[in-house]
Amino acid sequence: MHDLAAQASNFIDLTTTTAVYLFIVGFIGGLVSGFIGSGGAFVLTPAMMSLGVPGLVAVASNMCHKFPKALIGALKRYRYGQVDVKLGVIMGISGEAGVLYGASIQEKIKHSFGDAGSNLYVSVAFVLVLGVVGSIILKDVMKSLKNHTSDEEDKVTALARWVQSIHIPGTMVYFKALNARISVLFTIPLGFATGILAATIAVGGFVGVPSMMYVLGAPGLMASATELVIAFVMGVGGSLKYALHGLVDIRLAMLILGGSLFGIQLGAIGTTYVKPFMIKVVMATIMLIVLFSRALMVPVYLSQLGLISRLSDAWVNVLKSTSFAIMILALLIGAFIILKGIIKGLIAEHQLNVKLAVKHQTVSGGR
Repeated sequence: MHDLAAQASNFIDLTTTTAVYLFIVGFIGGLVSGFIGSGGAFVLTPAMMSLGVPGLVAVASNMCHKFPKALIGALKRYRYGQVDVKLGVIMGISGEAGVLYGASIQEKIKHSFGDAGSNLYVSVAFVLVLGVVGSIILKDVMKSLKNHTSDEEDKVTALARWVQSIHIPGTMVYFKALNARISVLFTIPLGFATGILAATIAVGGFVGVPSMMYVLGAPGLMASATELVIAFVMGVGGSLKYALHGLVDIRLAMLILGGSLFGIQLGAIGTTYVKPFMIKVVMATIMLIVLFSRALMVPVYLSQLGLISRLSDAWVNVLKSTSFAIMILALLIGAFIILKGIIKGLIAEHQLNVKLAVKHQTVSGGR
């Protein structure tokens, strides 16, 4: 009975308003997910926490909704020839080990410090990871703009060229996304780190996608698509791990999954109408905006743990409201950029089809 009461205390009351909110957030999260290859949990986890869902439950429920969504997105983009299944499965296996290890860390923190400790851990992880990865990608975007190379194909970094030049007998595998043979010993630590991050904040794409691009040498489109395969493999094991400890709120998972399944297909279609450069722009923009959203909540959790002077209720409300507003802004900006790219692409495609039709009629009439 005690275990059941403890599990029930993890879950919030679900109202109609909350359900609609989660469905809409799930749709936008899926839109972003299908476009950049991340599970979208860097938005969905804070969105759930803003409703009062404990950090660990938000992470676990997001991971549960993520793996079926990732499978849908991977299949969609596989049809466009953007997925390297072999690379995804190999990195996913080592990622699974990282998920199980990261989940055990999460559970120990919650057991020792309660929800406030778990929330602080998740939020600090968000701030650090988003700050580092977002800054790297933003720097790359600015460099491309400065050198007017945004319309060029992805260039292989010096680090990736070095990785591809190393030959370790018995470990070399050819990967379509890289158009090269590399040692799987390089993929293992990258996959493991992706898994630990996935267990911490429910999204490993912030490590998985940049590592495939900058360390292994995969093009942006293929890296973001292949990450969906990795997310599926990791999500299955991680969801079972968390579910066995009563940390998955299946109601929340199904609501955001329902919205995400619509959004992810639209986002995947968007990748066919934009250049790889735009994926980096969307990733960097959303990452850095969400960073500020999570950073504002850190003082709240520190106060709850007694690590700083206690904040007044008024200040806590201000920080929570501002954090939530910034997160919504990140969602809207990401959705706007993606939808704008899709609309421009559709218009350009329509205009091209009209020109081809007119040209065909002219040629036919001339005969």
